[in-house]
Amino acid sequence: MKQDIKEVDEAWEIVKKARNTNRPSASYYIKTIVDRFVSLNGDRISYDDKAVIAGMCKINEIAAVIVGISKGENLNDNIYRNFGMARPEGYKKALRAMKFAEIHKMPIICLIDTPGAYCGIEAEENGEGMAIANNLLEMSKIKVPIISILIGEGGSGGALGLGVADKVLILENAIYSILSPEGFASILWKDINRTKEAASKMKLTAADLKELKVVDKIIKEPYGGAHNNKKEAAMILKEAIIDELEKLMKCDVNEMLDNRYNKFRKMGTCI
Repeated sequence: MKQDIKEVDEAWEIVKKARNTNRPSASYYIKTIVDRFVSLNGDRISYDDKAVIAGMCKINEIAAVIVGISKGENLNDNIYRNFGMARPEGYKKALRAMKFAEIHKMPIICLIDTPGAYCGIEAEENGEGMAIANNLLEMSKIKVPIISILIGEGGSGGALGLGVADKVLILENAIYSILSPEGFASILWKDINRTKEAASKMKLTAADLKELKVVDKIIKEPYGGAHNNKKEAAMILKEAIIDELEKLMKCDVNEMLDNRYNKFRKMGTCI
């Protein structure tokens, strides 16, 4: 049965907003909402993946570690950041930063904006799948609070590599899905022209994800989307992060880990 045209159009409009080239990137948010950012570079093995930003910071006088998968803010920056597609070394770099946070008892903030992990041959040869899987395993056990926020695109395993957290938040016009609507339409229906319909079927919008309990909270954006008022969007995001950090930092560690485990065991539903 054909879906309601309004429902299909609404989902596709959100996909377009999530991909808007003027939408604030992780690098923009880091520059805007935190103080005293000190970058942690490289995976300590081979390479510094510029698609992943990681470092120590203060946010409202809370010492924290922040990690983000970031697209660029212009063409040259997008090339520098590989259009937000992290390599295995990027996920290892992220985990290195998170382990640093655990040692120093600092909460972790993850910002996610990626169409997916980099799919080049060298990424596969260097163990991209294993790097992402290892992050999922280790993040489930880290003994400090973790907040993950979907700020734009949350594509496939590339997004999941920073997605295991005590609280998963999503901006109002961000998305989170197993693959792109274009990929869904071409693989399942062999018809790229059904991309808009795929976007609706995939339940990738903030409202759908909240209903499915994949995310815990939706963060409102300025009128028309975060790209219309970046500064306001950043301040709204900062307030949401501080609110969640203050709650999580009061939790008993063992209870927090149990809650994190159970959260992911119970996630989703049959549709």
